[in-house]
Amino acid sequence: MIRTDIICVGKLKERYWEDAVSEYSKRLKAYCRLNIIELKDEKTPEGASAAVEEEILNTEAGRIKQYLNDKALRLVLAVEGKQYSSEDFASLLEKKMNEGISDIQFIIGGSLGLHESIKKGAELLSFSKMTLPHQLMRVVLLEQYYRAHKIMRHEPYHK
Repeated sequence: MIRTDIICVGKLKERYWEDAVSEYSKRLKAYCRLNIIELKDEKTPEGASAAVEEEILNTEAGRIKQYLNDKALRLVLAVEGKQYSSEDFASLLEKKMNEGISDIQFIIGGSLGLHESIKKGAELLSFSKMTLPHQLMRVVLLEQYYRAHKIMRHEPYHK
């Protein structure tokens, strides 16, 4: 069974996000060993300079790097990433699994996004050209990952 880490900067703050994550996590147990890693986000002062923002991103990147697995397929969620249909996303995952990938790591940044060092060498994935809150992105990712597993197994759900 594929091991899947979702590495997130920031914690879920509202119960409805927690409930949605819990529901999709429960559904995904049939398809993968899911591990959600919540990392502390740095507070960004109002009107922060580019240098302060870079420092914040670097600090958060340091926390992320502690959990990175060099053997895993690393999919970084970034607005500039490649967009896929649900079927194409499932095909990408299936192709990687058939190539022998047994670990997948999805990375979701905080309010400032992700440091370039985290994006480097990873596949960039985007669900929209719009910027989405990291809490909502976690739910969307889990739903699409669940949908991809259903598609790969030709199980009903994805229409």
